Formats: sequence, C-alpha cells, structure tokens
Amino acid sequence: MDAARTYDEWKAAAIAHDKKSGVLRWQNSDESKHFDYVSIRRRLKRLRRLKNRKDYAGILFALNEGLHGNIDGMGSSALYGKSKFGTKKLIVDYVDEVVDALDLLASGKARGIPRDDRLDFFRRARHCYGCSALMMSGAGSLLFFHIGVVKALWHEGVLPDILSGSSGGAVVGSLVSTHTDKELKSIFDPEHLVEEIERDQGLFDRFEAFRPQVTPIEDVQEALNRLVPDLTFQEAFERTGLHLNVSIAAAEKHQTSRLLNSITTPNVYIREAVMASAAVPGFYPPVALAAKNDQGLKQPYLPSRRWVDGSLSDDVPAKRMARIYGANHFIVSQVNPHIFPFVTDTKRKKDVLTTVRQAAARSAREWVNASASVLEKPLAWNSAVNRLANVGLSIINQDYFGDINILPDKRLFNPLRLLAHRSIEEVIELIEMGEKATWPKIEMIRIQSKISRKLDRILTKLDNPTPYVRSVATQRANGSGAVKRRKAATL
Repeated sequence: MDAARTYDEWKAAAIAHDKKSGVLRWQNSDESKHFDYVSIRRRLKRLRRLKNRKDYAGILFALNEGLHGNIDGMGSSALYGKSKFGTKKLIVDYVDEVVDALDLLASGKARGIPRDDRLDFFRRARHCYGCSALMMSGAGSLLFFHIGVVKALWHEGVLPDILSGSSGGAVVGSLVSTHTDKELKSIFDPEHLVEEIERDQGLFDRFEAFRPQVTPIEDVQEALNRLVPDLTFQEAFERTGLHLNVSIAAAEKHQTSRLLNSITTPNVYIREAVMASAAVPGFYPPVALAAKNDQGLKQPYLPSRRWVDGSLSDDVPAKRMARIYGANHFIVSQVNPHIFPFVTDTKRKKDVLTTVRQAAARSAREWVNASASVLEKPLAWNSAVNRLANVGLSIINQDYFGDINILPDKRLFNPLRLLAHRSIEEVIELIEMGEKATWPKIEMIRIQSKISRKLDRILTKLDNPTPYVRSVATQRANGSGAVKRRKAATL
C-alpha cells in the first residue's frame, strides 16, 4: 500500500491485506458491537422481500420510516477502523439495496404512486438524510496537500458539491469551484501546478530566521487573477454546480466573521474574498471585498469594512454549513500544524489514550478561557497585546474535528515556513501526500455518502426536467472505464 502510485494499486493491495490478515472474515460476518446488525439485517431482508413482490407502496413506507445516515449506528467510524478497505458486507449490501430502492421509486416502474407523492418523499428524505461537505483548513504554502485531497476525491467521483476553505484552503476551493471538469484535468496535473508556481517565484518568499520577507500584496493578487476567473459566487455556482464557501475574519473590533457563498453573498467576487481569507495579520494588510451591483458593475462591498485570514475565526465552519445547506457529514482536510496533537483521523476514537488526551485538551481550553476572563481588564490597557490575546482565544476555541479527518503523514511541519516558497519537489511531494492520505478514506466516504448523492441526482432530475448538467467525475485512463456523475445547478 505504501508503494502504490495510484488508487487502483492501493485498493488492490488493501484488499489483499484484508484477505491475508483474516479481516475478510470479519467483513463477511454480520456481528459487531458497534452497530445494531440485527436491525440492519432485518431492514435489508424486508426491502428485498418488498422488491421481489413489486410492492412499491411498501418500499416507500419502509424507506419513509427509517432513512438517515447513522441508522442503527452503522455510520460509526469504528466500523471502518478494522479493515484496510471497506467495512461490514452487511452495511454495504444495505446501502446498495436502499440506493436500488430509491432508483426504483424514481423510475416509471413504480406504478400506483403519484408523482407528487414521490417528489414529496424525496424532498423530505433529502432534508432528513443531509449531505456531505469538504472543509479545507488554513494552509499557507501547504495548500498543495489540499490539492492532492481534492484530486483523489474528484477522480473517484466522491468529491462533495459543498466546499469550504480558509486561507490556503480558500485558494484551492476557488480553483476547483470556478473551473469545469475539462479544465480541472489540467489543473490537477502536478507539472501544470509546478509551472504556475514557478511563474510566481515571489509568491512565497523563503523565511529567513526571525527575518521574514513578505511578498508584496500586488504579486499575490496578480497570481490569483491569473488562476481564478473573475466570477461572483453565484456565477461560479452556475458554471460548475459547486457551492464554494470562504471564511473571512473581521479586521475591526466588534465585527463578526463571515462565511461567503452563493446563498449569503451571491454577488460578492471570489477573488477579493480569497485575498481576504489569505491575508495573514502582520504579513498582509486587511482586504476590502467587491461585489457586482444591479447594473452588472463591480463596486465595493461594505466599503467601511476590512477582512483578514478566515482561519483565525472559523477554520472549519461546520455549524454554519449545517445551517445553510443541511450538511451533516463533514470531511476535513487539515494541515494546520498547531492542532495536530488534538486531531485524530476519525471524529472520535474510543481508546483510553485518546479519551484522556481529549479530556486534557478540553480542561486546558477551559483554564485558558478562565485566565483570559480574569485578565481582561489588564490586557485592555495595551491594544496590541489585547488583540493578540483575542486571536489566540479564537484559535483555541475552534472545533477542528470532522467526521472524517484527512491528515498528512509528516505532521511536524515548520510553522515558520507556512508562507515560504516551495520547491518543485516539495510541491509534488505535498500533492502526492494529499492523495495518499485520502485513499484510505475513499471507500468510507463512498459508502457513507452514496445515499445522499443518489437523492441529489433524483431530485435534480425530478425538479429540473432540462437542467444545466455538470459531469463531476473524470474518464479513467487506458480503457479502465469511466466514473460519471451528473449534477445540476439549481439557481
């Protein structure tokens, strides 16, 4: 698996490892303490029986009374920690059976069920089941790790339609969400990425010890202007069908952070939003946003406000995305070095060491907050120290966990090089590191998001008879087949 150069090679090696280690027997056995396998087995048999009888009303009723992502505990991360590839066969069979049943209800074969009733069911099911979102942390020049993560997910057709990013993560999100699939093929080519970076030698200057040389903001803006089309959030969504979310923090006191997207700020331009999200305080000046007015002209957006690095306030905006999109399954690509000691590859591990470590982290956070509260008045005498303390508290109090966390193997990155120029070798290494860190998670993501993706496709077809269609997956090379996914952008 370590020697694999492609996902197919890694997958074959992982399956062989499961056979060799005897884990395949665990997969084929229904029993487990981590989920109610008796209930899932009963549900599976019921769906198969109803399908064989062609009892479409019965299938609709069976799905209506139990369709959510963690039904009977089968979404537990512990079920994906024993084998290298996949999980219990019972879970895979049940998910596949539900997807087949949804296809059956959406087709013309489901006679006797009015279209309005089916549409009402699919809308309620989509609302209850939720959806997945990919969140990319602040990264600086480590953003190439995010590119590797996105590339692996996109290539296998499991890249969520909802993306968020702060700082370097916002740069990657803007690249992906403003380009078509045909354009993404060349963007994901490491050589192409290296060419783009080499064209901007000054974009990330090397840090000298205690003497950082900051690249002029004009150079950063020039690079972004070339790589990201000058689109608003709404225009990008109409072009690609992807929901881009960019976190920004307020530079002024008493202002709150924002999450910019095609729903909350449809007319705001993406370039300025990304520039603001990447404006690290102390290195780059705060940035003003721009928006398209009702005449189609570019003008300042909230002209009196300035914005800075979004990772300072909302690096992983799960709560906001849950409220806006109904997302309830979060994949986090995380490269911030300061939180590596507190993040594991799954949302919650149950071993004793992890439990103790998490309890210690929570206790330390509470003590820091209590100390800050006691020292609030003394700190207020010095505005610079007070501002630094507020930034520190904001970073400490954020939640950096997702349901699935994709982390680099080499966690000891030098924080002084987060804004440093990366060599060609380092760029390629970071992209490959992102891909390889994603491969073990792909099957878990595929299984856990399969039903929600099917509901999305069905609703798109039923709600939009002639939609704008976007292919989200890519052709596989050398005749190995194609993985295709069609998505529509609903205005």
